[in-house]
Amino acid sequence: MAGRPVDHRHREELLEAVVDYTIEHGLSELSWRPVAAGLGVSPTTLVHHFGTKEQMLQAILERLRRRMFAATGDAAGAHPDLATAARAVWTRSSDPRRWAEFKLFFAVYGRALQAPRQFADFLDHVVTDWKIALCEAQASDTDPETAARTATLVIATIRGLLLDLLATGDRDRVQDAAESFLGTLERRA
Repeated sequence: MAGRPVDHRHREELLEAVVDYTIEHGLSELSWRPVAAGLGVSPTTLVHHFGTKEQMLQAILERLRRRMFAATGDAAGAHPDLATAARAVWTRSSDPRRWAEFKLFFAVYGRALQAPRQFADFLDHVVTDWKIALCEAQASDTDPETAARTATLVIATIRGLLLDLLATGDRDRVQDAAESFLGTLERRA
């Protein structure tokens, strides 16, 4: 006997709520009962819509990645140059209102490095999405190797600065370093 079909609209609403819950509570609270209680649904409802805990985690990470990427893209505007794109990424990611989101991001990153098979999709996208966007933000006559190298430098620098900021809370020092880095990109443009 087949189970009832998944209501995809309801699944999308649940997924948004599960992502928000995970951002607020972290990965350690990501099990059926606490999530269900936090959302006011039954664990059976979550199983029905997501299958396994691993499938729910994959859905959470995919949605979080898309949210972060879309929000930064919206902030940068259509067809930004590299300096504008990098500043949009830094401005959004260093906003204290986003710190829980990025703490989750780094927690997942750490777990993914320890369990690459479990987090293969996350690892496939964690650099590639940004690298492609930052390569496209460079001048059209930039050779692909230089564009990829520059994009990698921007990604690594912003992530390093953000990790420092989240670990220390020393906003003035880290923001000063970020401004120095972003200034080099703006002068280069």
